[in-house]
Amino acid sequence: MADETNLEGAPVADVAADAPREGRGGRGGDRGRGRGGNDRGGERGGRGRRDDRGRGNRDEDGGEELIEKLVHINRVSKTVKGGKRFGFAALVVVGDGKGRVGFGHGKAREVPEAITKATASAKKTMVRIPLKEGRTLHHDGKGRFGAGKVNLRSAPAGTGIIAGGPMRAVFESLGVADVVTKSVGTSNPYNMIRATFDALTDQTSPKSVAQRRGKKIADLLGRGGAAPVEAEAEAAAIVE
Repeated sequence: MADETNLEGAPVADVAADAPREGRGGRGGDRGRGRGGNDRGGERGGRGRRDDRGRGNRDEDGGEELIEKLVHINRVSKTVKGGKRFGFAALVVVGDGKGRVGFGHGKAREVPEAITKATASAKKTMVRIPLKEGRTLHHDGKGRFGAGKVNLRSAPAGTGIIAGGPMRAVFESLGVADVVTKSVGTSNPYNMIRATFDALTDQTSPKSVAQRRGKKIADLLGRGGAAPVEAEAEAAAIVE
């Protein structure tokens, strides 16, 4: 049977075979170009850049390098008229490793935003804690908040940080190298950190005590039975 021809003299079968190939190729090319330049791709890139900016802001504060510790992430929900809205709560500890430390918490719909809010809050509430020789506490202390109780003890060089969970993050950010701690009661990280800060804010140095009492540092150190020469040497070594 002879092949049918169209008005132009070309076989109908060849024209039908060529037409679908061109149509598929054109649609495929359009889809490829659309997939590469659609709005969703731009949104993905935008989210990536936003996370990078968040990390950069957490690393510096006015040109000062800070140590940041993420202590706890909790998923929270808020009941509204239409149902529930889920979000995240972050607890962050920030310090400079030289005697300044603070903590803060923040809530947001996404984890990076919650961490950013908590870090900004922690930077605003930083306090200075006097340290002995820049590595340990001057004296023992106790702190309490709610059902949380903590005991802090100064330690000789080489002891390390004997603390667990949230308390370890506080001392690492503070710059303490030797300390012995014990937590009694609740294991809630919020209460543990608040109890730790309650104990740290009660820390006093021989220098501040001498100024308050109108005496010399060597006089305070010599009352413990130390020789005057040793007391003078220890007083000269005290910075805070």
